[in-house]
Amino acid sequence: MVEVTVTPQSSLADQRVQVRVRGLSPSQLVTLRAWLKDEHGERFQSRAFFRADGSGEVDPGTQAALGGSYSGVWPMGLFWFLQPDTLFRRLVKRDVAGSPYRVRLEVFDGLQLGAEPQEQPLGWCEAERWYVGPGVQRVPIREGRVRGALFLPP
Repeated sequence: MVEVTVTPQSSLADQRVQVRVRGLSPSQLVTLRAWLKDEHGERFQSRAFFRADGSGEVDPGTQAALGGSYSGVWPMGLFWFLQPDTLFRRLVKRDVAGSPYRVRLEVFDGLQLGAEPQEQPLGWCEAERWYVGPGVQRVPIREGRVRGALFLPP
């Protein structure tokens, strides 16, 4: 059975996480795909192709992606290279304190090039990416033409 893990599963958006895939065949060629839907329902996704090591594992933090949305060793590449399915859309989080982005990470056998994979994933998991830490207070600022927010630590 193929297992995809993200450690920690819930983290701040600027915190590094570790993505791991276990249970593959040695030297198996796979596609790792990350995707999320923003607050307007627009989908953003990235993908990277990897060859499993001798023990059937993939670790984007130490192994180079062979292609896809990026190539080379980028531990956070699946998160950094998210692109919209619809051109000219931007990934903007409006409700920074109330909810996280939920990023689904999936692994597929072989190379998956299309926007919508044609087969079921071998395994998947979900990661929460928060923009505000627990206990942080958001204070809206409106002074003349200035608009902003002050974030106060607990």
